[in-house]
Amino acid sequence: MKHSSKIGFSFGATSGIVTTLGLIVGLSASDASRTAIIGGVLTIAFTDALSDAFGIHISEESESTLSNRDVWIATVSTFITKIIFALTFLVPIIFLSSTLALIACIVWGILVLTLINYIIVPAHKRWQVISQHLFIGMIVVIVGFIIGQYIRNVFV
Repeated sequence: MKHSSKIGFSFGATSGIVTTLGLIVGLSASDASRTAIIGGVLTIAFTDALSDAFGIHISEESESTLSNRDVWIATVSTFITKIIFALTFLVPIIFLSSTLALIACIVWGILVLTLINYIIVPAHKRWQVISQHLFIGMIVVIVGFIIGQYIRNVFV
C-alpha cells in the first residue's frame, strides 16, 4: 500500500470506528431512539469524514513531504475509508434489538480496530500498539457513555 493511501486508510478507519462507536454508546446511554442513533451515524459518517479528510489534507500539505497528488490520495482515501467504516455500524443497529446492537457494535469496533492495527503495525511491536490503541478507543467509548448518562439524567 502506498504511503499516502496508508495514511488515509489508517486514519479514516480508526476515526470511523472510534468516533462512530463513541457516538453510538453516548446516544444509547442517553436513551436516544433508534432513529436518532441512525441519524447520528449517518451524520457523522459524512460530515466528520469531510472534516477529517480536510484535516488530513492540511496536515499533509503543511509537512511538504508528499507531492500534491499524494496529498489528494491521502485526502480522498481518508474520506472514503471513514464513510465505509462508519456505515458498517448501521447493520446491527438496523437489524438487531437495541441491546444486542450496542453489544454487536462494540465487539465489531474492537475486532476491526484490532485487525487494522495487526495489518499496519510492524510485528515486533504489534501487540503493544494494539493494546494502546484499544485502550484509547475504550476511553472514547467510556467518555461517550458518561456524556450520554449525563444528558439522560439532566435533560430527559
